[in-house]
Formats: sequence, structure tokens, C-alpha cells
Amino acid sequence: MHDIIQQLEEKRDQANLGGGQRRIDAQHSKGKLTARERIELFLDPGSFEEYDMFKEHRCNDFGMQEQTVASDGVVTGHGTVNGRLIFVFSQDFTVFGGSLSEAHAEKICKVMDHAMKVGAPVIGLNDSGGARIQEGVASLAGYAEVFQRNVMASGVVPQISMIMGPCAGGAVYSPAMTDFIFMVKDTSYMFVTGPDVVKTVTHEEVTQEELGGAVTHTSKSGVADLAFENDVEALLQLRRFIDFLPSSNREKPPVRPVQDDPNREELSLDTLIPDNPNKPYDMRELIEKVVDEGDFFELMPDYAGNILIGFGRMNGQTVGFVANQPMVLAGCLDIDSSKKAARFVRFCDAFNIPIVTFVDVPGFLPGTSQEYGGIIKHGAKLLYAYAEATVPKVTVITRKAYGGAYDVMSSKHLRGDVNYAWPSAEIAVMGPKGAVEIIFRNEIGDAEKIEARTEEYRQKFANPFIAGHRGFIDDVIRPHGTRRRICKSLSMLENKELENPWKKHGNIPL
Repeated sequence: MHDIIQQLEEKRDQANLGGGQRRIDAQHSKGKLTARERIELFLDPGSFEEYDMFKEHRCNDFGMQEQTVASDGVVTGHGTVNGRLIFVFSQDFTVFGGSLSEAHAEKICKVMDHAMKVGAPVIGLNDSGGARIQEGVASLAGYAEVFQRNVMASGVVPQISMIMGPCAGGAVYSPAMTDFIFMVKDTSYMFVTGPDVVKTVTHEEVTQEELGGAVTHTSKSGVADLAFENDVEALLQLRRFIDFLPSSNREKPPVRPVQDDPNREELSLDTLIPDNPNKPYDMRELIEKVVDEGDFFELMPDYAGNILIGFGRMNGQTVGFVANQPMVLAGCLDIDSSKKAARFVRFCDAFNIPIVTFVDVPGFLPGTSQEYGGIIKHGAKLLYAYAEATVPKVTVITRKAYGGAYDVMSSKHLRGDVNYAWPSAEIAVMGPKGAVEIIFRNEIGDAEKIEARTEEYRQKFANPFIAGHRGFIDDVIRPHGTRRRICKSLSMLENKELENPWKKHGNIPL
């Protein structure tokens, strides 16, 4: 028995070394942690339970039978983050470049299957050169098995991809189907075809970083939600992020004890809106002043900046925030912002997270590039997401809410539960100037008359009371009491029940 135990320990030590000390040193020299170091840093100390440590590939071609390494390039198992169960797989670049074999895929599928059974999030720490070429179609089949589970788990348990190295070719489609993608600057990249192929086919000269680096995907493509400076920051922020989410769609998000008084008033909000209706202000300031302790976890901050999305807490309860940002494109909705917000709203709805919407939207962005790009279809995604959502929805119109964009931004007509407006709110089909130039087009030559008409329209429609008369606004509230009113509304809506008609699934305008 003693000999077997000693043999076991030797095999464990060997597995822990992955591809060997030389490759571990090479990983460290690039500023990257190893697969096991990442898990150790991410999970609560001593909580990791590993699966399939001794699993190896079954390939006999190209001399692969002589090259077997325990764990086969991926470390899998479960542990806890702040005491809550989490399933994790961490690809090991020191073993065959983290490439995915049939056995490697089976290990990932096993933890995903377990996560679905017990209702716990799946975290993927990706660092892989792609499919293992020596295995041919077997490795491709492995990817497809993972993809299928990504789809089945979607909306059932949270799935988060942390890209911590290369992720190329077919490998990118698993993260693409997860709920959130985070990246590490300078060491991670994602693309379907690499720079060499791009050069051959399109004659474009591009580096890996330019083609699929963290900055590219967080600011240009919108593929990734956030980019972090290094592995350590990424994993610590991932721990913080997971705290906002429920374990599965069968649960509500965790409620955290908080010292911040839900009735706290913020007098500075009374002067947030400038007197000039065309002057911008920072909507992020409003969010940070109403959430618990100013703790707002913003997502996609560098992409489609005309809309803000992210998580915060109100009286300890996780809330998803969506807000127009007047500082960028005057807060107009466009293609990118519609897609960004729609996906976030659908995630919140799938996982029982209430949605608070702050509205200051002058309309949809005009122009040929938007129309040719399909703003009609893309704008409809956000409309569809809000209309479909059955979670508690609280809306606050701070200033402009014009035209179809008013409807789209969680209006009462899309089953908004509680809809407030600040006294500065302007709810109308369009702005006073544009409206007057249409209604009184025959008087356009007379500047004085047009100015008088514009002021008349402003007095009549550029306020929240017309909508209030019809019950489309539940109350006109003072800005400094916004936190208190939202907290009371969310408390009232805590046990809200609403079901959509039975269907296999809707046909969202993709």
C-alpha cells in the first residue's frame, strides 16, 4: 500500500508540473501565470477539487503515443468563490500549447455537465493554441461537444470566459456563446483567422494585437466586455464580478449586507442636469451616486459609450443598470449601443436580476451609415429585449425621451413596472425646434414667430406632466430622492410574477 501511495504522489507531482519547468518558466517570462496558479488565485484557498488529473490523450499518430502528459493540457474541477460553488477549467499552455484534443474536450464537457446538474457558474480560463492538429477531426468533434453545452447552458447557469492567452480559429466560438468575455492586455488575443492568413487572402498587414488583442475587442469589435492589465488583476476582478451573479436561473442573486442607507438623499443630483438642454452631463455620476457605496461594475466601458451598462447593488440587492450617456453622441441610440444594451438586458432577465434604466435619449442616430448598417433591425433588438423581460423594471427619465427611443428605453408601454421622471424630463415625439419646423413649416421664414412657437411647444410638451396625465409616468420625483424611490420600488417588486405566453422560443431580430 505504501508503494502505491508513493506512486500516486509522484504522479500528482508530475501532473502539477504540466509541460515541465522550462515551459513554466517561459510562461512566467511572458508575464503569465500557469493554469494551476490561476485557479489557486481565483478560488478560495484550499477549496479546489480537481477532476481527471490523470487523463491523457489517445492519439497514436505522428509519434503522439510517445508524448503523453497527465491532465492533457487543461485543469478542471470545482471550488468556491466567497463560499459559493463554482466550476472551472483552466487551459495549460505549457502542455502542447494548450491545444484541444478529444480528451481535453471531454474534461471540459464533464465540468459543464456537472454545473448544469447542480446549478453553478462555469468559468473558462482560456489559453490555447486551438485544435490539436495531430488528432484531426477528433479535436474538431471535441470543440462541437463544448459548443453544444455552451448553448444548452445559456440562460441556465452563468458562463464567463477569461481569455488569458491565445484563442484562435474555432476556439473563439465557445467564448462567443458565453455570457461575458474578459481579456488580459498584451498577452491575450482572439481571432478566427490569424495575421498570416489575413495577409495571404486580403493582403492586409496586421499584428496579432491589432487584429484580435484586448484593446481591439473592447473598443472596436465589442466582442469582449473588459480588459485587465495582468493575470492577477483579471482574476481578482473576476472574483468581484461573480459576487453580483446568481448561481443559476433557479435562484435570485445573492443579497449582501450593506451599511449604505436605502433612504439616503443625494442633494448634488438636484444640480446634475444643466439649464441648457443641449449641454451634456455625465450619467455615470448619477449611477455611482445612487448605488450602494458607489460600487458600480461597468461593462464594455470603451465600446458604444453612448450607453452605459453594468451591475451595482441597491439595498444589498444586485441590479443591472442601463443608461443613456449624454457625453457621447448626445446619448443617441445607434447600432452598437442597441446591441450592447440588448444583450445585457437579456442576461439580466435570464438570471432574475432587476433592471434599472436611466433615460436621456434624443432619438436614434441619423445617417446613411446607420440605415445601411441595419439600425432598424439592431434597434429592434433592444426593444425586443425590454419587451420580453419579466424581471422587475424601474425606469427614471432624467431629461430627453424623444420619439421611438422613448418607447424602446423600458417605457411603461413595454411593461415597465415603475416609471419615474425628474422635473427636467422632456417626453415628446421630438425636440421642440424640430417639431415646430414641421408643424409650422409655412412660418419658417419668420424667425420671431418660429421662436415663439418653439417656446410654446416647449412649455406644452417639454415636461413630464403630459405623460403623467396619461399614467405613462407613475410619479415626477425630485432628483435627490432617486435612490430612495428606486429602493422602495425594487422592494415592492421583489416577489413580482409575470409569465410570457408559452413558446419554443421567440424570433428575436438578429
